[in-house]
Amino acid sequence: MKRFFTNKILVVLIVILLLGLAAVSYSEKSGANIISNIVSIPAAPLQKAVTFLDEKFKNFFGYFEDIKATKNENEELKKRISELERQVLDIERLTKENNQLRDALNFKNRYEEYEFLGASIIAKDPGNWFEVFTIDRGSKDGIEADSPVITAYGLVGRVSKVDLLTSKVVSIIDMDSTVSARLSKSRDLIVVRGDVELRNEGKCRADYIPPDADVLPGDTIETSGIGGIFPKGIIIGKVVKVVQSEGHYDSYAIIEPVVDFKRLEDVIVLKKK
Repeated sequence: MKRFFTNKILVVLIVILLLGLAAVSYSEKSGANIISNIVSIPAAPLQKAVTFLDEKFKNFFGYFEDIKATKNENEELKKRISELERQVLDIERLTKENNQLRDALNFKNRYEEYEFLGASIIAKDPGNWFEVFTIDRGSKDGIEADSPVITAYGLVGRVSKVDLLTSKVVSIIDMDSTVSARLSKSRDLIVVRGDVELRNEGKCRADYIPPDADVLPGDTIETSGIGGIFPKGIIIGKVVKVVQSEGHYDSYAIIEPVVDFKRLEDVIVLKKK
């Protein structure tokens, strides 16, 4: 009986001990949660603020990175545009050169008695217009005084002086230039010469127009082949204005040459074979 009582007391003590341990364990967990809640409640706004600032800093520096990337892209686009513009200019230059060569070939087929000798302009008299200029061809190349000078478009002038390596050319807009010419439409003979006032516009004039000649703006003027210097049929220019006069052969016309005497670079010298 005594032993049974002792065992019963031992069982009760074990149960009490287990309940105590469970209580302690629950208390520790609850305390931890309470402490965690106490700490986390005031820390939550701070955490949100830190997260907000972090995002703003990332956006701020990302903005400058985007600007840098955009700037680099713009630079690349500018380089590409510049390259494309250069290619377009090269194409235009090559097209112009091809047209000039084609037109020069047409000239060459018409004037088989001449040898075509290309030359570059290396100097010119002061002023905006190529009235008198120097080319890089001379007597060593077979150039002679009064050799005709042209471009693929039409008449430039004549050689006035020849040295060993260079030659001087007088253009049709210079005051010392005189060319026997004709009206392409009516075939009337005229004289084209330089004028002191018109040369400042890159133009020349046609004198000795017959009184009954039908001359109108737009009419073409070409060389007549008379005089022994310029072969027949080289285009000189077009009439831009006719100045009428009552006197015999006093009327004259203002001529705009087909050659641009402000931007000459290369010419062709006609050398007799």
